[in-house]
Amino acid sequence: MRARAVGAWGGAGLYDAPMPVNAGELYIVTYPAAVLRRKAAPVGGVTPEVREVAARMIDLMHRAEGVGLAAPQVGLSWRLFVAHVPENEERSTASSPPSATRVPVVFVNPVITALAGPSVGYDEGCLSIPEITGEVLRPEVATVRATDLAGQEFTFRASGLLARCLQHEIDHLDGVLILDRMSQTARLRNRAAIRDLERSGAAGGGR
Repeated sequence: MRARAVGAWGGAGLYDAPMPVNAGELYIVTYPAAVLRRKAAPVGGVTPEVREVAARMIDLMHRAEGVGLAAPQVGLSWRLFVAHVPENEERSTASSPPSATRVPVVFVNPVITALAGPSVGYDEGCLSIPEITGEVLRPEVATVRATDLAGQEFTFRASGLLARCLQHEIDHLDGVLILDRMSQTARLRNRAAIRDLERSGAAGGGR
């Protein structure tokens, strides 16, 4: 997920073959890459390879100035994502529930266990859909159960932009994009840009 400067802000994958993943060669794929539309498969266990991929994803997320990145966005049809929503005047790690993170957090096999609060509109962007943003309605609070890189299960409850980020990234694991969730007005506004991305993807063969 890409944060806005204004305001706060099982299918087979590309690397599902037995050969190991070269984490250093991963990069952010863009719409309409087929992997972005596949439902990702559960991660079998937290291995050194999974840790290397997570570290690479955190690096790519930071380089792209995003606040979240899911494995399908780097061509891996894995149920894994990373998130880091830094603190600022509007977001805090001390709020209850927190609306920011002190450090990047890795979520392996995440599941949303609860959503609460009214659905709020916010202009979301996505690292895999460059230059396109649109209003998306999401509940204010989200609770996620996942496994960390030590193989331990944990529960994470968040509010605000952080809660939105968790929901956005889990959408990616189910092949759902902001294009599916944004308002009709936003879709119409972005229609030409979306068409351009689809044409460029078709010309390039996609991933």
